[in-house]
Amino acid sequence: MEDLDEQFGPDSQSPDFFDNDALVLDFSNLESLSRTEALPQFLTKLRQCRLKPIAFRNAGKTIADEALACGLIEAPADMPRGKPVTQKKQVEKPVVESVREVVREVIREVPAQSTLVIDKPLRSGQKVYARGADLVVLAMVNMGAEVVADGNIHVYAPLRGKAMAGASGNTQARIFSLCLEPELISIAGVYRTSENPLSKDIQGKPAQVRLSSDGQDKLLFEALNS
Repeated sequence: MEDLDEQFGPDSQSPDFFDNDALVLDFSNLESLSRTEALPQFLTKLRQCRLKPIAFRNAGKTIADEALACGLIEAPADMPRGKPVTQKKQVEKPVVESVREVVREVIREVPAQSTLVIDKPLRSGQKVYARGADLVVLAMVNMGAEVVADGNIHVYAPLRGKAMAGASGNTQARIFSLCLEPELISIAGVYRTSENPLSKDIQGKPAQVRLSSDGQDKLLFEALNS
């Protein structure tokens, strides 16, 4: 809870990072809850960070009873999926109409990704958020500055402040910089601070950051060939 409060709490540098976003708590990795009174405290901390816990799933009986007592509802372990378009075929309906419907749906679901471009240096205390877009910064991101994007972040200069890509949960997002020296790096909520120094072949060098694909939620730092 301390890490959550430090990064997104009312007194943090990103108190408005969340916008009362709905949240479902998954207890699948929690075998027991020895102190049930900790759950109300945790829910209060989430609300202070502008998150709105509304439901839970994969909980044992003890945790489930406590969550229900706190006003949460139980969500199914596996969210039901909608039926494919091809199963909604009407009797006597021409085949050509079904094909047209599928094409229109695909076009709506894959809109072009927009990009926000910043061409001036970001000073300490400044924050830029590319909501629903990639972020391209053509100048230095100084210590104390913060760049956030729902997509990728490209910094074609030294990155010395905080950078958070995939802010809405996009685990495929990446961060690129020509000189990686960040205070904090985060992708889809998985973060690393300067208290854990980067290796010499990454610190201050052209590099990219991405999440591992093995399900371990681990940040990978890779040098970029010049």
